[in-house]
Amino acid sequence: MKAVILSGGFGTRLRPLTINTPKSMIPVLNIPFLEYLIKRLKSHKVSDIALAVSYLAEPIKNYFGDGSRFDVKLSYTVEEIPLGTAGAVKNAGGFIDEPTLVFNGDVFTDLDLTDMMENHKRNKAMLTIALTPVEDPTSYGLVETDSNNRILRFLEKPSPDEITTNMINAGTYILEPEVMSLIPAQTNCSFERDIFPLLLRNKEDVFAYPTDCYWMDIGKPENYFQVHYDLLNGKSNQYHFNNGRKKMVTGTNCIIHPSARISGTVVIGNNCIIGQDVKINGPVVIGSNCQISNYSIIDDSILWNSVHVEPLAKIKHTIIANDCHIGSGSIIEQAVLGNNTIVGYGKHIKAGQLVSPNTIVS
Repeated sequence: MKAVILSGGFGTRLRPLTINTPKSMIPVLNIPFLEYLIKRLKSHKVSDIALAVSYLAEPIKNYFGDGSRFDVKLSYTVEEIPLGTAGAVKNAGGFIDEPTLVFNGDVFTDLDLTDMMENHKRNKAMLTIALTPVEDPTSYGLVETDSNNRILRFLEKPSPDEITTNMINAGTYILEPEVMSLIPAQTNCSFERDIFPLLLRNKEDVFAYPTDCYWMDIGKPENYFQVHYDLLNGKSNQYHFNNGRKKMVTGTNCIIHPSARISGTVVIGNNCIIGQDVKINGPVVIGSNCQISNYSIIDDSILWNSVHVEPLAKIKHTIIANDCHIGSGSIIEQAVLGNNTIVGYGKHIKAGQLVSPNTIVS
């Protein structure tokens, strides 16, 4: 079986993090998000994978290469202009010559891909769509099915009085090669708005694969936080936090001062320095090559690589991207800082602030 991963989105809702980092390369527990998905596919014996890329494609290509490091075969299709979810798959051309998995590149899930494929074959389906329950489907597209899981109707972002089910499109599909003939070439075309309804109108066999497995759309900062909380607390079977042995995991070559106080679940990357009387209150994730200087406090936050925190700084419920410098005595609360941000001495970044890359807060 083959797979196409849609990795070309702009990640608008995650800005400023995605201004110069592709959404699929956003780190989750210090590992690029896309790496989890590729390893998930490999674990289900899917090793021929096409990455549909566009915006900031080079960092993806440079990291994953031909896939041999992950024991898979990777190819790349590049969109010169945005083609939509279906158009991006059409752009893969002759790659899809057998039943193929298609993934939205911003969904973290434990979906049983092998069982989903078996259902697809058993139903002799033209298309199978994974569904997942949510508390409030008004922000998504709900999917109505009959008792045999045959899909009857799609409804995008329903109003409260239109809700008939809490099952939504989970962003994972299996499609037969014949579906490709319905997608116009080099045209912006959406599976959700264009192709799926067309298949229903054509009375094709379109089935749902309902599941209550772990599922999270990481496309918003609050969801990005949540997937970290969930993984650290064992809610996903993809990552068991240090097999429950202890609350802190550190990489290689780290120096942690004996007086540093670390509580809760904490992940620290390679080559980090944690200074005297530093307080780290988990859940906290710190990337590689970071320095947390004396008397600083890191609380419920995610720091990417090469972040330097000067003494007496306080950081709470904040995401700090690569190569940032946080000045002594500064306070940052509930904010998101893009790459290469410099926060000056004693500055206060208040809740809700989004700081663009290369900004100097002085």
